[in-house]
Amino acid sequence: MFQKFRSNSLRTFLLIWSGQTVSLIGSSMTGFAFTIWVWELTGQATALALFGFFAQMPQLLTTPFMGVIVDRWNRKLLMAVGDTVAGILTITILLLYLGSNLQVWHLYLAVAVNGIFQQLQELAYKASISMIVPELQYSRASSMGSLAIYSSKIVAPALAGTLYYVMGLRGILIVDIATFAIAIGTLLLAHIPQPTLTETPPFSFKNIQQEIGFGFRYIAAHPSLLALLVLTSLFWLVHDLSATLHSPMILARTGNDARILGMVVSAAGLGGIVGALAVSAWGGPKRRIHGFLLGMAGAGLSKTVFGLGVTPLVWTLAQFCSSLNFPLLGSSADVIWLVKVKPEVQGRVFATRSVSLLVASTFGYLIAGPLVDRVFEPAMMPKGSLAPVFGGLFGTGTGAGIALLYASCGLCMFILGLGGYAFRVLRDVEDIGSDLISKFD
Repeated sequence: MFQKFRSNSLRTFLLIWSGQTVSLIGSSMTGFAFTIWVWELTGQATALALFGFFAQMPQLLTTPFMGVIVDRWNRKLLMAVGDTVAGILTITILLLYLGSNLQVWHLYLAVAVNGIFQQLQELAYKASISMIVPELQYSRASSMGSLAIYSSKIVAPALAGTLYYVMGLRGILIVDIATFAIAIGTLLLAHIPQPTLTETPPFSFKNIQQEIGFGFRYIAAHPSLLALLVLTSLFWLVHDLSATLHSPMILARTGNDARILGMVVSAAGLGGIVGALAVSAWGGPKRRIHGFLLGMAGAGLSKTVFGLGVTPLVWTLAQFCSSLNFPLLGSSADVIWLVKVKPEVQGRVFATRSVSLLVASTFGYLIAGPLVDRVFEPAMMPKGSLAPVFGGLFGTGTGAGIALLYASCGLCMFILGLGGYAFRVLRDVEDIGSDLISKFD
């Protein structure tokens, strides 16, 4: 239907993908170093959880406007702006650190500003996929995005976990700045086709309100897409709550051993790479909804085992198995959305999707720290209220409460994945999702 707008060559995609992968590795190294630096400074799960909260709350407020911008403006330029702002923020953090003025609130402010432009870049990137590669390559393009993410999880922790004690935070920030320059350079060399823009009203408060609401109306008019979005939001709420607990749990149970944390995070990267390569070679299941739901269930089961584990070996194997599922889960969902939503409105519709996921994710980040510090950790101390019930499975003392909450989140993810099959509107999203598209043509 939209083939005339698309480039059939993967060369442009690979050029952009390579630059963004390098940049992602640098950013992941910095994020890993921030985690260690803040944990050494505060020793509190809440302090780490607030990183996710401050990164996502501004995105929640601005993403609807960004969807309108992506559908109106040059998407290549928007991606370059995202990389540029991230580079400037990293330079600012470096200067504060060199002057011995860096404080935790500076990092919160930086991730808040960066989160806004990172979301703008991500929307522009995702809305460009359908203009760069043909429909048959959507799954492979999405799985390559997963490959970039999980490659960074192997390389970044391994490098940052070692370099942090050799070069310090300063050296890692310098490496990160260099990777931003590479990402911007590859973008400048790439040609990203733009969709044929539909006639849009001029900027005004009333018109912008209407355009922001378009994405919500579009999804609400497609019950199967709405069901897909609701289940995805619930999954990521629980997932991101548990993701916040990942580093504190390992650090608490290993005496702040950054090398063990790096090993476990690298295992996540390796699992993700294996999964992404498998999906890229295979192309994914013919029925994408199976990849989506079974990927959820597989990730949840693995995370449950992770929470029950008390040794680095169990954590490493469970993390590998968990990450193995996410490229399948993510690429299956992405293909459904890319096929069901027209390229010229993907910015607004994908922004609505992002807002829903951000609401869920931000809530997960917000409640994770207090749940650990005020409820689960005290309850799993030797004389705590939950110790007699769960102490045999998770032990007692520091880190036991985090492990209990983490395993509970994993079990919820497993139930959500299998439970999705109970709803026909979700099971048949690929068959009935297009029934109402004509309403918006």
